Amino acid sequence: MLRVADHYERSDTGRQRRANEDAFFARAPLFAVADGMGGAQAGEVASHLAVEVIQQGLPDRGGSVEERLRAMVEEANKRINALSRTDDQRAGMGTTLTVAYVGEQEVSVAHGGDSRQYRLREGRFERLTDDHSLVEELVRQGKITPQEADEHPQRSIITRALGPEAAVEADSHTWPARPADLYLLCSDGLTSMVPEAHVGELVRDARSLSEAGRALIDAANDAGGRDNITVVLFELEDVGAVPAGGDTTEADAVTATGAERTPAPATAAAAAVAARPPRAEPAEEPATDPAARRREPREPRPPRAPGEEPRRRRRRVRVPTGLLLSLFFLFAIALSGWYASQTVYFVGASGDGFVTVYRGLPYDLPAGLDLYTPNYVSGVPVTELPGNQRRAL
Repeated sequence: MLRVADHYERSDTGRQRRANEDAFFARAPLFAVADGMGGAQAGEVASHLAVEVIQQGLPDRGGSVEERLRAMVEEANKRINALSRTDDQRAGMGTTLTVAYVGEQEVSVAHGGDSRQYRLREGRFERLTDDHSLVEELVRQGKITPQEADEHPQRSIITRALGPEAAVEADSHTWPARPADLYLLCSDGLTSMVPEAHVGELVRDARSLSEAGRALIDAANDAGGRDNITVVLFELEDVGAVPAGGDTTEADAVTATGAERTPAPATAAAAAVAARPPRAEPAEEPATDPAARRREPREPRPPRAPGEEPRRRRRRVRVPTGLLLSLFFLFAIALSGWYASQTVYFVGASGDGFVTVYRGLPYDLPAGLDLYTPNYVSGVPVTELPGNQRRAL
């Protein structure tokens, strides 16, 4: 059975921001990092709303750990979106969220946005989450390389976040855990300033979690500290072997506190079978002559009364098979085209003059139909972009 042996968390404003819009939560077995966005300190409000939901703990309702983590993300999104609709200064506010849960033998995570989770295991440092960002989509489509993504001018534009839309789709994963595993949750204020390989070196070379956390924040600030920087680190340890006879169950945990042990599943099943009354054997059917089983002849239908109209048979309308196949193929082609368009993103300007990430194809059809929908409004006015980027929009 695994548990959190130690953890360290810290958030820093950085060198170029006046306020810190990041928030974090660190209370085993839950850990989270949220990176807010939006003007007039709306990002700070959004990230803290997300953390308030995490503070309530994993929902008690049924389902897997991943399903309950996604429910937390959905609840946070609901609260942020509802508040943004009641205050014009907070319209469009949002936050990223990465939340991890440490189970007895595994670690689960749910996230939306570009805050990340890493793992250091036996000297190997690896990223466990995928960014929901424009450049990450371009990397996945093979249009740019990971090295080009690190220097891309639009690398801060994310395609998924909590708050801007009424619904959000969170990614979730579960990995088997081991003793001595070390996990890092961080906002992009770290990874946008410090190369991933160097982040791994700093975590690997540190003698303690606190030393690693301070080194990471110092490295981001030394590189310019253009954004808020938040790191949460935790390390796992083994607290005991699994008892003989199978995994630890809820009944075993109750027994450890002095309560009466419940019967093992196999014993309970055997007792239920033993207590079941004997099943009555079905009575034998008397042998009958096969000729006696023949159906009796049907009574002839009485003749129609004088003047009664004959009964009309319903005629079935038959649709030509060729027409059905043609309609099916047309529908399949249209559906495939729609799905293909949903994997494409482009950047443009909204009607309010803000930089916006659109999902779909940048074309307008007759009758006012569009092939695209706004996916994320950044809150950055187009007028603040450099001239060449502003002309491109």
